Amino acid sequence: MTEELRRLAVDAARHGAGVCLRRLGEPLQVATKSSAGDVVTAVDRAAEEAVRAVLLDARPDDSVLGEELPEQRGIGELQWVIDPLDGTTNFTRRIPYFATSVAVRRIDDGRWLAGAVSAPALGTTWSAAANAGARIDSAGIRAELPLPVPDSTVRLLGTGLSYDPGHRRRQLRDLGSLLSDYTDMRRFGAAAIDLCLVAQGSLDAFVEDDLAEHDWAAGALIAQEAGAQVRRPGAGSGVLSARWC
Repeated sequence: MTEELRRLAVDAARHGAGVCLRRLGEPLQVATKSSAGDVVTAVDRAAEEAVRAVLLDARPDDSVLGEELPEQRGIGELQWVIDPLDGTTNFTRRIPYFATSVAVRRIDDGRWLAGAVSAPALGTTWSAAANAGARIDSAGIRAELPLPVPDSTVRLLGTGLSYDPGHRRRQLRDLGSLLSDYTDMRRFGAAAIDLCLVAQGSLDAFVEDDLAEHDWAAGALIAQEAGAQVRRPGAGSGVLSARWC
């Protein structure tokens, strides 16, 4: 069943990502949500509508929790969690690090079953199914994760910053200690992609707090199924981390 769910997550994520790619560069009105840096466009909503259409056509009884549209409660045992456009700021500035993220979990125990992240400007989709590993599809090539990378002394950390100015100041203050085990850092502006880069082995770790569940739902499962150690927010901590030990 999890492989079937993975295929559906991939299909839905690619439909949402296709909406984003087709509308890249269009004149858009950019609205502010929680703060000056937290923005949304009509494309976010259109992409979520496309994702939901695919999911509910295949599984009409499932629940759906998305970033932009009201939650839909179904009578089934599964809930889909959607980030239709992770990296909206990147999208509006024509920076190619944006993606549609789709994940599914059991409602009764919260167990994540499958997920997919599709980055259309990169031509890449990452996906995973519980206990079945993770993979990448890019430029017509499919490979299991992690990918081989050359041995070196380089250790890269990915992270992100909060939209809240006070929280961001605390994150910057703590950045030195966070980097103590790493030689450099990368800041791509899309947590779903960051987590998939950990799954690839391209990043040695990703750590960020102040993320919403839709930001990490699919990417965390993909990193975990690739073999990285993943810690999701909970039990009094808002930190999401994925790292290679």
